[in-house]
Amino acid sequence: MNFTFQGKRISGILGILPVKEHSFLEDMRNFNFPESRSRKLMEVMGYDKHRLVEPGVCVSDLAVAGLQYLFDRGQLGRDDFDALILVTQSPDHFMPPTSNIIQGRLNLKHDLLCMDINQGCAGFVVGLIQAFLLLEQADVRKVVLINADVMSRKTSSKDRNSYPLIGDAAAITVIERDVVDTRIQANLKMDGTRNEALMIPAGGFRMPSTPATAVLEDAGDNNLRAKDHLRMDGSAVFNFVQVEVPPLIESLLAFSGVTMDSVDYFLCHQPNRFMLQKLADKLKVPYAKMPMNVVEHFGNSSGVTIPLVTAFNLGSRLTQERYRVCFAGFGVGLTWSSMLMPLGGLGFCEIIDYP
Repeated sequence: MNFTFQGKRISGILGILPVKEHSFLEDMRNFNFPESRSRKLMEVMGYDKHRLVEPGVCVSDLAVAGLQYLFDRGQLGRDDFDALILVTQSPDHFMPPTSNIIQGRLNLKHDLLCMDINQGCAGFVVGLIQAFLLLEQADVRKVVLINADVMSRKTSSKDRNSYPLIGDAAAITVIERDVVDTRIQANLKMDGTRNEALMIPAGGFRMPSTPATAVLEDAGDNNLRAKDHLRMDGSAVFNFVQVEVPPLIESLLAFSGVTMDSVDYFLCHQPNRFMLQKLADKLKVPYAKMPMNVVEHFGNSSGVTIPLVTAFNLGSRLTQERYRVCFAGFGVGLTWSSMLMPLGGLGFCEIIDYP
């Protein structure tokens, strides 16, 4: 599915990271795994550190802190925006929507559309598509998009395939109308037949959480996790990315009439450095145009990694300069989506710590 938008822009990006930092090597010492092999994994996959929330910290805590930071500095007014979109797969509760909780905690206006979207790795691009669609309405002047996940709370600390690389984070992106009639184009694909490649089996109504679903089970090679925990088929996800994502991006560029060389940056979801290097090789994109350092510094925080890789690598340059960028997200669902747009002249583009 293709999308075209005009006269809209991103005007600010804020990343929010918990201060608690874990080392990959320290985590791996909790497993029966030789340190030499851990160091090889670090080198190949780009692992090093990851940020994790303290027990009890939820998505709304990160979001409220980030919004309050923007309010306090006058970078966003409380009444300036007419829609609040939250993209998460780790909500505070089944109900009510966490976006409503954020609205209530900050005592925001009642004339505000609050919406939760259950998406993960492609959630930044999916959220942008929804924000641009809302801006087609005359009464919607500005949209706040929040991507946030605390997946460490649903990942087994005894599963070395997931825990040492998972990260917690949030990002706030402000989207508004633009006086310049710029064109933004995007595409999106989904394949629910492969939904089990990334899944938390228990906890919903299909398989409610019980004492039995909390029991750790040997998932192979002494990796222990329960049905309440995140389960990832790494080989299936790797193959999916290599097979599906290059033609998605190539199709977007063809649809847009843009060459690969004319794109300044490919800002992609950050599963690990190895996967991104292989993706860049397939697309024949120089590594310098596809930053791949978020997992190394902060961990894989699902849909938050795209705004994080943007703020971490381009930061204040985006307040002064303008680039043509291609965003690309891919993963849970399975879902894969990309977007081509001009990005620059932002009011803010930074990362802060929580608390």
